[in-house]
Amino acid sequence: MGTQNKKLHQLVMAAIFAAAITVTTAYVLHIPIPTGGYLHLGDTLIYLGACLLPLPWAVAAAGVGAALADLLTAPMWALATFIIKALMCLPFTRKSKKLLCGQNIAAVVIAGVGESILYSFVNVFFVQSMAGFMPQFIGTMIQATASGILFLVIAAAVDKVGLKDRLPAA
Repeated sequence: MGTQNKKLHQLVMAAIFAAAITVTTAYVLHIPIPTGGYLHLGDTLIYLGACLLPLPWAVAAAGVGAALADLLTAPMWALATFIIKALMCLPFTRKSKKLLCGQNIAAVVIAGVGESILYSFVNVFFVQSMAGFMPQFIGTMIQATASGILFLVIAAAVDKVGLKDRLPAA
């Protein structure tokens, strides 16, 4: 694949991931969590994108996709979400032959705990009280745990069928 085609392929894949993240975050299985936040499938796609796309494209897809979902559902969170979801891509690797490698398993934990802490501090800012930390932390950890488990299941399935080997090199 030529350089121009490779760049176009990466752009299109990032755009598809951003759109899928938006839709799955805002509308698919969008279940409110009483302590804060809501359960959704978007983070699972963020993790997959971080394992399949070059880092700049994964960061863009995650930040844009999740921020667009917030603009549709909870606009006050959009800027924080753009930053937090982009940061969640950093611990993942796409260089491993398999999606389910030690680094990506650890990345699920790092991203989940990291987003929970960051969203909790943003909530403290919004409510102007440290009392906003723990409810948001619990809600976000529930979301992160569900997304992480689903990612691990999907990654194992993708690895089993060798899908990553059949994708064009990025």
